[in-house]
Amino acid sequence: MALLLALVMGLSVWGIFAGIRMYRADARLPGDLALALEVGSTRTGAVDSLVDRLGMRYAPAVLRLMGPKLVAKYRRKIDLAGNPGGLTIDRYAARRAVYGFLGGVGGLVFLVKGNFIVAVILFAFGAFWTEVGIWAAIRIRKDVIERTLPDFLDVLAVVVSAGLGFRQALDRVASKYEGPWADELRITLRQMDLGMSRRQAFAELRRRNDSEQVAMFVTALQQGEELGAPIVDTLVSLAKDMRRTDAQNARRKAARAVPKATMMITTFMVPATMILLGAGLILGSGTDFGSITGK
Repeated sequence: MALLLALVMGLSVWGIFAGIRMYRADARLPGDLALALEVGSTRTGAVDSLVDRLGMRYAPAVLRLMGPKLVAKYRRKIDLAGNPGGLTIDRYAARRAVYGFLGGVGGLVFLVKGNFIVAVILFAFGAFWTEVGIWAAIRIRKDVIERTLPDFLDVLAVVVSAGLGFRQALDRVASKYEGPWADELRITLRQMDLGMSRRQAFAELRRRNDSEQVAMFVTALQQGEELGAPIVDTLVSLAKDMRRTDAQNARRKAARAVPKATMMITTFMVPATMILLGAGLILGSGTDFGSITGK
């Protein structure tokens, strides 16, 4: 009897492991997604990693539904965001599948219960949550690059004027910086090491960054190379122009903030202050409201 029980338990365990192997064998990962799960797993959080693994089976179907044009559009957005957390187009599709399922099912449940506000919020979560993360990453990355670039150009000009060639100076200064701009420069230098021309590598740098200052940097380098202008003078002049542009943008933002602050004050703070003052005056006057209302 004990031998028979042990045999049944052994067959059960073998069946479970065989089922797991068959399940995993059916889940064929795209190459981009498999690489992201191996390399990017150290760069992403636990929640995103779990979502990626849950949605990996459905990523190819989502990409087919999106179509080539939409896939190219979101691939471009992911590049502009700097692949945050090892994000690739396949990982994006995996997250889109999981969040879409959760938001859709949750929205339908609350819709049946009659809670329309929560249902709309869940539907919006399923449809746009992944895009919100990409949009936020694009804005943060662009702001960080534009703040870093003028100081980087000043340091680069000093190193070039000390006698190093532009390629060596770029490598030396980039190794001392951290953040998205340093990552972009390392990618550019890596492309040049692999045989890409300097002009083409910097054109790719401009394509990966939707920033006016990066475009100015690349254009100035290319024009200086064509015209034979001294690179140090070009870098110093470019840094001054970027700081002037930053100051102008700051003044524009401040000018736009004044009407918004005025509207908030007149809409919320002034009425609330008047209500508090009126209530204080009435309560402090000692008026007997019982005699007025007859109670």
